[in-house]
Amino acid sequence: MEAKASWKDAVSFSTTSGTGHTVVTDGPADSGGLNRGPRPMELLLMGTGACAAYDVLLILQKGRQRVTNCDAHVKAERADDVPSVFTTLHIHFTVSGEDLSERKVARAVDLSADKYCSASIMLARSGARVTHSYEIVPQPAGADGTDTDEG
Repeated sequence: MEAKASWKDAVSFSTTSGTGHTVVTDGPADSGGLNRGPRPMELLLMGTGACAAYDVLLILQKGRQRVTNCDAHVKAERADDVPSVFTTLHIHFTVSGEDLSERKVARAVDLSADKYCSASIMLARSGARVTHSYEIVPQPAGADGTDTDEG
């Protein structure tokens, strides 16, 4: 895995992943940033949310759960001193679907937290306190636009 960050101007960088996807990052205004993209630490937080949500979704799908939406909202606090590392992160999952099993959703969140989410586990091992919560939003049969009638 690799990535490249190329300085554009001021404190803005064009960052390109090894798979060829590009994201512009920018620093805060007090450092000369022009708000052209997320801050690098915001990008780390975004990636952590996506990593965790990806795990929860795949685990639930493998468990034959009919998931129609899966969001991970991540809130973090950073140290006041340099380096301003994340000290706490809380990931709240909102999972929507038809007849979702609360036991399976809880298990998916636990497995993501303890075994699969490389990003959040790496942050936890670096000293951040990482917590998780979830809510299930029931969706009635056929609410995803599919017809459930067989006749």
